[in-house]
Amino acid sequence: MCRHLAYLGPPVPLSGLLFDPPHALCRQAWAPRDMRGGGTVNVDGFGVGWYPGAGGEPVRYRRATPIWSDPSLLALAAATASGAILAAVRSATVGMPVTEGAAAPFAAGRWLFSHNGKVTGWPDSVAKLAERLPVRDLLTLDAPTDSALLWALVRDRLRTGADPGDALAGTVRAVHATAPESRLNLLLTDGERVAATTWGHALSLLDGPGSLTVSSEPLTDDPAWTEMPPRHLLVATRSTLDLTPLEAA
Repeated sequence: MCRHLAYLGPPVPLSGLLFDPPHALCRQAWAPRDMRGGGTVNVDGFGVGWYPGAGGEPVRYRRATPIWSDPSLLALAAATASGAILAAVRSATVGMPVTEGAAAPFAAGRWLFSHNGKVTGWPDSVAKLAERLPVRDLLTLDAPTDSALLWALVRDRLRTGADPGDALAGTVRAVHATAPESRLNLLLTDGERVAATTWGHALSLLDGPGSLTVSSEPLTDDPAWTEMPPRHLLVATRSTLDLTPLEAA
């Protein structure tokens, strides 16, 4: 499917997540350990979003190529540090386009979003959910993909006042009701909070003093990494972490 991660904490170079660790996101692109039947490699694009300063909107860098093939990213990642980062490598579902616009993170205002998984029965299974969105949102999707539609559904809930956890949980429940076998691991951040769901795929957590890393797979062999329980919602800041069963969220 895909691999993704989010980080909150003291500023770190992007390379500290993308390239430097033994099982960094770049390695997960070509040697993932836990795809759960969702493909074998993640080579259909990548993206990284980071927050350059407090209160500002994030910067994104996305491409429709394998993460290791970009001639500029290694130097950019080594020279750029941030205290809030969301990044992803993509394994496109069969039949979906391989374009820069289809690569996470998706963005609006201060929000960054990523999806690891697949909406089963696409697009018919979620057509009724899409009908509830403003027409403009559908006309301006980043790409005609399940992940882009999931972002539109989440963003619509955020605009109506839902907090990040409720926006993700409500979207997962709505999509599961119409496409029950879907895999819906979602990541969302505004640079101060991270919300995430495990629904069909795994997420691992590294909760340190004043920092949190959420990743599809642990970046290192540090025993402090813990696996997030299936079908759970995470809502966290740099100093707090709450896990709730999704059925009760």
